[in-house]
Amino acid sequence: MIGAWLHPALLLAFGALPFAVLQGRARQVWQLALPLVVLFVVIGLESGTRTTLTLAGLELTPLRVDGLSLVFAYIFALILLIGNLFALQVDDAAQHVAATLYAASALGAVLAGDLVTLYVFWEVMVIASVWLIWRRRQQAAYDAGFRYLIVHALGGMLLFVGVIAYYLHTGSLAFEPIDNAGVAFYLILAAFLINAAAPPLHAWLPDAYPEATVTGTVFLSAFTTKTAVYVLARGFPGTEFLVWLGVGMTLYGVTYAFLVNDIRRLLSYHIMSQVGYMVAGVGIGSTLAISGTAAHVFTHILYKALLLMGAGAVLQMTGRSRLTELGGLYRSMPVTFLLYMVGGLSISAFPLFSGFVSKTMIIEAAAVDGRGVVFLLMMLAGVGTFMSTTLKLPYFTFLGRDAGLRPPEAPLNMRLAMGIAALLCFLIGIVPGPLYAILPYAVDYDAYTASHLLKEMQLLLFTGLGFFLFIRVLGGKEKISLDLDWFYRVPGLHGLRAARDQFSAVNQGSREAVMRILRHAEQRAQAMRVSGWPLRSWPTGSMALWTAVVLALLLVFGFGR
Repeated sequence: MIGAWLHPALLLAFGALPFAVLQGRARQVWQLALPLVVLFVVIGLESGTRTTLTLAGLELTPLRVDGLSLVFAYIFALILLIGNLFALQVDDAAQHVAATLYAASALGAVLAGDLVTLYVFWEVMVIASVWLIWRRRQQAAYDAGFRYLIVHALGGMLLFVGVIAYYLHTGSLAFEPIDNAGVAFYLILAAFLINAAAPPLHAWLPDAYPEATVTGTVFLSAFTTKTAVYVLARGFPGTEFLVWLGVGMTLYGVTYAFLVNDIRRLLSYHIMSQVGYMVAGVGIGSTLAISGTAAHVFTHILYKALLLMGAGAVLQMTGRSRLTELGGLYRSMPVTFLLYMVGGLSISAFPLFSGFVSKTMIIEAAAVDGRGVVFLLMMLAGVGTFMSTTLKLPYFTFLGRDAGLRPPEAPLNMRLAMGIAALLCFLIGIVPGPLYAILPYAVDYDAYTASHLLKEMQLLLFTGLGFFLFIRVLGGKEKISLDLDWFYRVPGLHGLRAARDQFSAVNQGSREAVMRILRHAEQRAQAMRVSGWPLRSWPTGSMALWTAVVLALLLVFGFGR
């Protein structure tokens, strides 16, 4: 019953404050101790725990623990520990404060039982996360951070208006499935989908994440989109629109992953693709699909963090992140290469690795629900995932053409963090029982059936054969891949400039018109031989006297009414 009196989000929020003053070894100890304590508190939460309070006449539930929220809370606390180990060598107080507040707000959001509490944590999550982008201290990072902030400000505004509309329509603020809520349904759904990186307002993710700090990207990959998946599963299970939107996201993400040259941008598009599986699972809405979504969130956070830690280690040790500038790194970074491959096999749902026991659950849910087209399209997206993340990226980064780079291995703490994530990916893959035991619904599902194994192995092996047959045309290209954001970023910029010029022209014209009127009045006064008594300079004392007289008259007549 720890959670009844010690909210893990508040514990984390207050625990972020010492990072502002701690340095050296003391800061590193706190980096590991705080996540461990929070993980212990989260594990101690019991399903059914609720904390309620009344504020300004509103019934709020800042803590609501059940099967769905617990899965997300467990993995959020776990990845905070792994991410802090990976960032142990970072001497930047602002990053550590931001990352901790970011994790605190994500935990607060998944444990919120009402929409007001959710909104507060939702907004803190945006403010905290943007600093992980800006702290890279490059112009591209500042620009991407501002664009990230603008898009999420839009999402926050939609959520705020949606919460008000929902309260006026239903008289309740409880965060439960949102049905028959009028316009509030669409406002809140749109806000959630922005954070889930759903098209067309998805480009904030592949735009901002590659520009974040090496360690900040690991935290970014874990919290924002997965919190969005949670709120969708809580508020909109079974919404048919989400099925097809999710399938579209899976294909859209893998398509762009083929086109980009930057390794972290490639992996960012795959976040969008993998979240698409989860969104589709929420849309299907069956107990198998929702449990599969929760399981895939758990495994995805681990293997995506592992992939981005591997890419981040390459960036930190070489200063490069483009496929066309890399190659042959296995010679000097073999540990990073091997650990990255564990993440690659996991995201590709390779048997014996974590993605196989979670992604196949969502695909099976589509089959059980009689959705043959959805089943086939999600399988097709899996082909693209394996080819780009598990074959293309490691081949052109660690193998292939030797770029002559001989960087040392990543620091020990970074390798340990990657090793822990890799071990968990493997353990979950071979022993999925403990993961299945914490899912929100009890499911009778066995990933290791002959049909599942045969289907996945045939798909992956033929994909591998295709990669090596067409390897010459699959390498990175020194080109810019335009995304849908071009249609509102470029015209929007031109529109803002046009509006600025128009405003400046109107302002200048107005000032000139006023000055012409004043000059005309002055000329008329001179022609009428007015002495200029009202316009001449007055002593300060006289001005004060007449000001007092005017104010006194205003007060008398004002109170007289």
